[in-house]
Amino acid sequence: MKRLCLALTALVCVSPAFAQTATPPSQMTFFVTSVGPGRGGDLGGLAGADAHCQALALATGMGPRNWRAYLSTSATPSSPVVNARDRIGRGPWRNASGAIIANSVAELHGENGLTKQTAVTERGAAVNGRGDTPNTHDILTGSAPDGTALPASPDMTCRNWTYSGPEGAAMVGHHDRIGLRDDAPSRSWNASHPTRGCGQDALPATGGSGLFYCFAAD
Repeated sequence: MKRLCLALTALVCVSPAFAQTATPPSQMTFFVTSVGPGRGGDLGGLAGADAHCQALALATGMGPRNWRAYLSTSATPSSPVVNARDRIGRGPWRNASGAIIANSVAELHGENGLTKQTAVTERGAAVNGRGDTPNTHDILTGSAPDGTALPASPDMTCRNWTYSGPEGAAMVGHHDRIGLRDDAPSRSWNASHPTRGCGQDALPATGGSGLFYCFAAD
């Protein structure tokens, strides 16, 4: 009887470890930031935005990946054009629940799976959309519908994501695919309309709070 109890005890001790090993790791390769850096359009440039994506992903227990913010920058005397579509890898991309957002860059900028139900945070939480309080469906992108950079003038990137003052603007998309009108541009996930300024206090005026999309590029 003593030997049987020891055998059962060993079995109980081993089982949780086996269950943990048998559970496949998360395959999340896409999310909407649950919070922004809190400085409006000043994200610390592309490097700062990428670091924000990385920190949020690591906080969920995800292993290190090459996380990139879906943001474009315009050409200036000190910086080149960067297209959001060129910096996020090849796909496929899945949200925290495993739902596929898009299988490729072409699909992402065509008939993708982005909706309010699938464009969730790094922890799988829904992001407020039109009709919620507060509405935070404006997602910073600085991009054209095809994921390329916009012309340098007028500025649509808050000075390439380094400015949080009252001037300027940033192009945003709607993660919930709902706009003031029912036309396609208004409902675009990445190029719906510009913000009314670059300061953190200005973003709520059009339905935002400084959130952006993050993709695993590896």
